[in-house]
Amino acid sequence: MLAGFASSTIFISSNLPMLFKAFKTRNLSSYSLGHLTLGTLGNVIYWLYVITLPLGPVWFLQAFFTIASASMLFCYLRYEKNWFRF
Repeated sequence: MLAGFASSTIFISSNLPMLFKAFKTRNLSSYSLGHLTLGTLGNVIYWLYVITLPLGPVWFLQAFFTIASASMLFCYLRYEKNWFRF
């Protein structure tokens, strides 16, 4: 259980700098639309497995990954492609 907590913390903390930089600079030119789309789609499909598991830490880790990848995709579409203007 300790190893699971430690690895989850490391995975989450490895994504935070990417998210902060994307929101701060609004520069996502180093990312590709295909990568962000497939990552988000993969996370959504992985939920089909996660929902069969009892509520636990994996739910929160998967929720973080899904929100992070969807946020990056949204930012890419908004800032790089100018699809959303508000």
